[in-house]
Amino acid sequence: MTKGNLGAICLLTLCVMFLAGLWPFHSPRNKVSWLSHSNGLLFGKYGSIASAGVLKANPLQAESSCGLEIWLEPKLVDGEGTVLGFYWPDSGIVPFAIRQYRSGLELEKSSRDAKSATVVYVDKVFSHRGPVLVTITSSRSGTTIYADGAMLRKFAHFGLSIQDFTGRLVVGNSPVVAFDWIGQVRGLAIYDRELTADEASQHFANWTRNERPIIAGTEGPGGLYLFNERQGNVVHNQVDSRTDLLIPERFFVLQQRFLERPWDEFRPGWRYWKNIGVNIVGFIPLGFFFCAYFSSSQNSNRAVAKTIALGFIVSLTIEVLQAFLPTRDSGMTDLVTNTLGTALGVVVFRYNSFHAILAHVAPSLSSAHGQSADGSRRRLVNSARR
Repeated sequence: MTKGNLGAICLLTLCVMFLAGLWPFHSPRNKVSWLSHSNGLLFGKYGSIASAGVLKANPLQAESSCGLEIWLEPKLVDGEGTVLGFYWPDSGIVPFAIRQYRSGLELEKSSRDAKSATVVYVDKVFSHRGPVLVTITSSRSGTTIYADGAMLRKFAHFGLSIQDFTGRLVVGNSPVVAFDWIGQVRGLAIYDRELTADEASQHFANWTRNERPIIAGTEGPGGLYLFNERQGNVVHNQVDSRTDLLIPERFFVLQQRFLERPWDEFRPGWRYWKNIGVNIVGFIPLGFFFCAYFSSSQNSNRAVAKTIALGFIVSLTIEVLQAFLPTRDSGMTDLVTNTLGTALGVVVFRYNSFHAILAHVAPSLSSAHGQSADGSRRRLVNSARR
């Protein structure tokens, strides 16, 4: 194998790296469609909708109790993804988000300064296939979660207020990263008061029988989306048309983060760790072939340093470009994993037992490694003699 052939392999490796990291190079079609047999929207892979305006709370009631109902059905009982989230445009904070994790739901509340977040998990929300009415109601005494009118769990130290249910509303995906959810949403209601256990049970009966909550006019919701249009690109808020939900033609992330911090990127579950593994393994060929190329014309230590630096630069370039692609996440975690993968590729190339096998396939690579290693040893001997 000549150095020219090795250079061609390196170029091909780079092309594959950028293709894998940036494909598709555009925003795909938004996979959101109306259900044909009932009210509701079907969210597919890369599907999301967002409110046209900002949901607001009465300043005098901003810290008051609150409630939220969402009637939904995930495609997979053990799936993952962000069901909905609110976003404050002025500060870039996601005050509250609901995510599916396997058969349960995660509720995440961010602090007002975005320096910390509290997450609670409710298991066995989706214990069977079919739509489930999830009711979240909170006051100073804590937050209670119901499924189909039956209480699942109460968190005494996890408090929400109506202020957490304000901002731009995104359904089917996170407002700041691509973490889409696949399933059906059939109804959504937001209340500026706490719902009682009797109301949770009665509302479940009303949603399933009438496809809407039936309550007194003085106790109406602050936001009500019935998903009963069955056509068009707008889900109307029955309370305030300024916050109708819009269905764009292309998939989007409302405000995509740039080089997200590792602790913010962390998501429990197989999907997160699979991506970690893919990023490490995917950069091993780059480390291997470029170390081989550099080692053929310079000393071993310099070749190693140049290869690892190149892996970091390639990873940084991909992460910067990913900030402009809604199907990708721009994060610092990938900088670490990709650079680690490059370093592992270097280790594989320099592994002596591996070169015993490689010598039968590509003698020039093995000899280049041997020459570099011999050169390093000679320099050490000469230094010792001095």
